[in-house]
Amino acid sequence: MDNLFHLSRFFLKTYHQQYQRYLVKRHPFSSRFSIIVGPRGTGKTTMIIQHLLTWANNDILSKRMLYVPVDHFAVGKQPLYEIAENFYNFGGQLIAFDEIHKYSNWSLELKSIYDRFPKLKIIASGSSALEIWKGSHDLARRAIVYTLEGLSFREYVDLMMNTDTSPVTLDNLLTNHESLAETYIHLCESNQHKILELFHHYLEKGFFPYFREYQNPEHYYITLEQMIHTTLESDLLSIYPSLNGSSIKKIKKLLSIIAASVPFTPDLKHIKTLIEVADERTLKNYLFYLEQARLINVLYRQGKGLRVMEKPEKIYLNNPNQVYALLSQGRENVGNIRETFFINMLSVDYRITASKKGDFIIDDQYTFEVGGKNKGFKQIKGVEKSYLALDNLETGIQNKIPLWLFGFLY
Repeated sequence: MDNLFHLSRFFLKTYHQQYQRYLVKRHPFSSRFSIIVGPRGTGKTTMIIQHLLTWANNDILSKRMLYVPVDHFAVGKQPLYEIAENFYNFGGQLIAFDEIHKYSNWSLELKSIYDRFPKLKIIASGSSALEIWKGSHDLARRAIVYTLEGLSFREYVDLMMNTDTSPVTLDNLLTNHESLAETYIHLCESNQHKILELFHHYLEKGFFPYFREYQNPEHYYITLEQMIHTTLESDLLSIYPSLNGSSIKKIKKLLSIIAASVPFTPDLKHIKTLIEVADERTLKNYLFYLEQARLINVLYRQGKGLRVMEKPEKIYLNNPNQVYALLSQGRENVGNIRETFFINMLSVDYRITASKKGDFIIDDQYTFEVGGKNKGFKQIKGVEKSYLALDNLETGIQNKIPLWLFGFLY
């Protein structure tokens, strides 16, 4: 165990950061067994380390906790069960397995650990969101699954200015957006920043916490492309054995078609021909894989039935940074980037669907039209509880709300 404790302390010391993501503040991970899923690069390792140190009152030498990077060579091929058993027998109380998807049969071993050591608290996470999502089904009665998204605009502002703001609810935002906007604008200006300048930098390269490692945006975009390729070429194949090289090529082609024309209004019959799949069910499965991998957001019409049976109304890339990464410079559609941001921020805590009048309906009650600052109410005229979310607008008035402010929802 000594080698594992030394490795754990190295990671705790090296990767600890002061700023805490929204999920840490929202959920204390008080249950016996927590699984954290989410896209690669969103900061799951940092979040786990923060939780461990908070739990141990910042005592990095505590032997009551253990951080296990499953993919590290020093961990080797040691069975997770054996590691947990030794740790528990020497008084361990909280164990964290990071990059769990790199270990075969991880869900079965974690189930055994949970059942055998009832006083041991377990946290597990993995960058392969698809594989964790699939494996967590075997643990549905035991584990609580949390999803960590990329940075909200609020979190980006905090990191840029070394501040610590709190998220707002949608109801609060709709009622008090004028005073909220003034507060955040004043905060930015007192730190020598302009809110709209920060917002457009965020849209280009602020969704993933590691953006600060790259001064050159092109280098940042390369990492995004690499993550996408890894998800498609490695994660999918390991999770769904029925897929093969030909299937992956078709899924990559599907993503390319979506990226080239987002927001994409799908004609399933035409797409089947383009990517050469025989039936609609296969195509819908491919869309499902891309959505679960957090590579796209699929929008359905309000009031319809089961999603798996529906035809998608529109398809977007998951976040604005992906738009800049996958499309050559000058091909980015500003309207698409605005809508992609809006969906990305709202979908964390609210149900968002397509609307016949306006762009989106939130929780079956609020209608939104997204656009530039000169956009009017023509598309949503006469619609109750309707609002404009407008770009390039510092502060709004009545039902005109700055688009950037929706980035403070989480």
